[in-house]
Amino acid sequence: MISRSIGRPADPFDDVARIAVLRGGGLGDLVGALPALAALRAAYPGAAITLLGMPGHAALLEGRPDSPVDEVVVLPPHPGVRDGETDPDAVEAFCAALRERRFDLAVQAHGGGRNSNPFVLRLGARHTVGTRTEDAVPLERSIPYRYYQHEVHRWLEVAGLAGALPVALEPALTATAEERVAGRALLGEGPAVVIHPSATDPRRRWPAQRFGVVAAALAERGVAVVVVGDGSDRSIAEEIVRAAHTALPEPHRGRVRAAAGTLDLRGLVGVLAEADVVLANDSGPRHIAQALGTATVGLFWFGNAVNAAPFARGDQRILLGWATRCPVCGADVTQVGWTAERCPHDPSFLTDIQPEAVLGEVRSLLAGA
Repeated sequence: MISRSIGRPADPFDDVARIAVLRGGGLGDLVGALPALAALRAAYPGAAITLLGMPGHAALLEGRPDSPVDEVVVLPPHPGVRDGETDPDAVEAFCAALRERRFDLAVQAHGGGRNSNPFVLRLGARHTVGTRTEDAVPLERSIPYRYYQHEVHRWLEVAGLAGALPVALEPALTATAEERVAGRALLGEGPAVVIHPSATDPRRRWPAQRFGVVAAALAERGVAVVVVGDGSDRSIAEEIVRAAHTALPEPHRGRVRAAAGTLDLRGLVGVLAEADVVLANDSGPRHIAQALGTATVGLFWFGNAVNAAPFARGDQRILLGWATRCPVCGADVTQVGWTAERCPHDPSFLTDIQPEAVLGEVRSLLAGA
């Protein structure tokens, strides 16, 4: 018999009409929790699900046709929950307002619980589930938090504590028709590759010059290449375009363009959905592209691949950097989270990955498309 569960699920709770789910972090963090949210929706079909998340989560999910939540309530800054200057009075007012809703179930899907478990308990829900490190306060039901576990599996295991069995393992999002039309208008006709060269942690970034080599080789074959990102990524996007233009004869240079800082999140979704292939570091846009059903080539440090790499390989390819020690100071970089202090250096951990290998994967996916 094949088990539908991740781990050992518990029995569902009775009379659950209102569910709160805490999931801060970036867009990729949210995407990793989508299967758990879908499981909760299926287990408690009559319940209203409130995501306590980030502004980007609200922008991505609100109005989306297949959103697994009914609303997104943006978290206030709070240590270990959302970065920023904390106003204790504002946090208490936030929690007090949510206590008035009388949640039946609160799900902690945000880290090991040292900070997030006390926050969840302040909501006053009848039942609580989540992860827990040895030094975190307990919830009603919890599993041990170990850093090296795939995020999709981790939060599905947490959902199982509430009796919610998986209905899907792959995160899924649907782009609207308007988003797709706008995305196609930007990309133009013909084959198109979108590059997202950034990542929250600088060590997860492949060198810009190497992205430029790949972009130039694709443009020579008639492929349009658009480099995306937010406003802070403009300089790296322009560096990639310059590198590609330097390697290209004049007639082909127009095929490589930078769009970093020009798209809102809805615009980015449309571009990712309409691309033939998305080439990216381990980042939120790569995870969104995968959830939209777009083929991706992901460049991962091997430790991050344990937690966040796609499961499939038909249209989701990965290449790995194998650094185990900081190239600058020699610190062991496999010890992460609270188990070891991070060294102060930010070299790329992806320099093992060569442009030829990346180009081969992108071309393979383009041929399949």
